[in-house]
Amino acid sequence: MHLHILGISGTFMSALALLARDAGHKVTGSDANCYPPVSDLLAAKGIIWTEGYDDTTLALQADLVIVGNAMKRGMPVLEAVIESGKQYTSGPQWLAENILSKYQVIAVSGTHGKTTTTSMIAWILHQAGFNPGFLIGGVSSDFKTSACLGSGKWFVIEADEYDSAFFDKRPKFMHYRPRIAILNNLEFDHADIYPDLAAIQLQFHYLMRTIPASGVAIKPRDDKALNEVIARGQYSRIEELALDGDAQWSAQLIEENGSAFKVLQQGKEVAEVKWPLIGRFNVENGLAALAASVNAGVEPKVAAEALERFTPVKRRLEVRSSKHDITVYDDFAHHPTAIMRTVDALKRSNRHQRIFAVLEFASYTMRTGVHSDEMAHALKPVHGAYVLEPHDFNLHETVSNWTCPYKICKNHDEIIKEVTDTVQAGDAVLVMSNRGFNGIHQRLINSIDERFSR
Repeated sequence: MHLHILGISGTFMSALALLARDAGHKVTGSDANCYPPVSDLLAAKGIIWTEGYDDTTLALQADLVIVGNAMKRGMPVLEAVIESGKQYTSGPQWLAENILSKYQVIAVSGTHGKTTTTSMIAWILHQAGFNPGFLIGGVSSDFKTSACLGSGKWFVIEADEYDSAFFDKRPKFMHYRPRIAILNNLEFDHADIYPDLAAIQLQFHYLMRTIPASGVAIKPRDDKALNEVIARGQYSRIEELALDGDAQWSAQLIEENGSAFKVLQQGKEVAEVKWPLIGRFNVENGLAALAASVNAGVEPKVAAEALERFTPVKRRLEVRSSKHDITVYDDFAHHPTAIMRTVDALKRSNRHQRIFAVLEFASYTMRTGVHSDEMAHALKPVHGAYVLEPHDFNLHETVSNWTCPYKICKNHDEIIKEVTDTVQAGDAVLVMSNRGFNGIHQRLINSIDERFSR
């Protein structure tokens, strides 16, 4: 079957394209901006796409059009598809009907940590010989891809609450029907489709209704928003996670920076993890992944050994360069809590004398200033922040309460010059965006290298 995917360069839709290609379908696509590493993955699979949404040729030749949730009425290719009467569906629905129906599903939801936790579970099951299928919202450094069909019974999927398509406003995760569900955490996000936290909690309640009674939901013990979701109805077993106190699963830090911890099940030590990762948030992700894997049939010590060999997903506190004792990190940042946890992890690591943040406000929620107070708190510890000035909203109001030194820069060149002139040996530069940031990372690395190589 010839499938044409509208919005093929998105993390979810590109992963879906890889799965469809491996399942034997001819896959083509359209998108307005497809850049590495996604473009490289698609090219390696022989998947071709057209730039922009004006060319209707491939879409009208296809047997079925899969519509990404960024597509809006008025786009020429979408209008042509609808006008022609050609069959179309959403990505999550196609995935559920054609791929997930053949597996038992482990779904990872929550505001933060989905991509990393999904990758950890897939890696653990792979290392344990379970040969899982998976769909990750990012490129796994261990698998060198974002999706795989696998031949085992489990499929691990990143399950977010964003809507499915312009004609299907259900969250993506409502299509997945998990047997094991991880609820990592829950905060307000996606202000473009949800008016408040209560609206998101309702969708998580609906997700809980889809878990079979013999299944399990795994969640942090102390997350207030998730506890309110559970209070509305419990339809399966619940297992709770904690970094201290009583819980079915708990982690005791051996190293304060999170690089080593003990795993306790019902208060009894069952494993120990010593890994290159840092940050309490990564310990939380690792504990959730281990708990899910044990529920899938993996021994705790086998899971812990796999975690010790785990490599972080690209763009999750990824070291892009450490030349001249100046470390440039790339981090996929879309929410102040994630930014705060990343900054805190770097501070606790004691690896760097100073930390500088380079930011692009790309998500709708960040751009509207909904979290301006939280952003001020998240960036308080950094020694300086350099922010790209957007063209379509007033950033000055959003940053007016920041207490860290900051500068709003008119373009990428200004950011690169300011950072290059400021950094010195021992510093960290934390580049944060949930988009491509116009390839600023490598340009920044080159500029720093040029300065210190003179």
